[in-house]
Amino acid sequence: MIGTELRRRLPRAEREEQLLSVAQAVFAERGFRGPSMDEIALRAGVTKPVLYDHFGSKDGLIAACIRQAGVQLLRDVDSAVTAASGAAQILEAGFAAFFGFVESFGQGWFMLIGENSVVGPAADALESIRRQQAAYVAQKLAAEFPGAQHDDLSAFAEGIIGACERVALWRRDRPDVAAEKATAILMALVWGGLASLMASAGPRVVSPRPTPGS
Repeated sequence: MIGTELRRRLPRAEREEQLLSVAQAVFAERGFRGPSMDEIALRAGVTKPVLYDHFGSKDGLIAACIRQAGVQLLRDVDSAVTAASGAAQILEAGFAAFFGFVESFGQGWFMLIGENSVVGPAADALESIRRQQAAYVAQKLAAEFPGAQHDDLSAFAEGIIGACERVALWRRDRPDVAAEKATAILMALVWGGLASLMASAGPRVVSPRPTPGS
């Protein structure tokens, strides 16, 4: 059925989106190194030259999949954070959205962030996502702590991104740990570190951390 859909003449952007969807499914099943472009083209119902026309190479295809994931992650987090108010609620909403994204993306996300799982353009694309997410977090922190130093906010944001990835990897091997529990763990890790930001936050101070169930 997928092949039949892709064989129809489609606008380039729509075709590319469908090709990425198929490629992501294949990579999630077999990893990034295993599948060939022939296999992905067969699954997509197109010829291999079509894949090369859109992405240039297998590395280009992997990088495009990673960039698409980054766009979706930022969209999910921003949607959740925009509906929140106050530093504690913003952090919790962002963490919950991150874990929701990881669950929806499936095993492919863990292959992305695993050590040495991607190289070349794909690794560059993954690092670009991390930088983008860190910049977003730093921007949100700056709004909550206007008196804090830029370097402090930047370093804190980088730490949050790293903590999110590591807790997600930790949770992968513990399927009994719910997303709510993982979010609470991250809040416990991060909230204590906010004390240094509060000291220089200026007139706007952090709201008290909510108690569980509140």
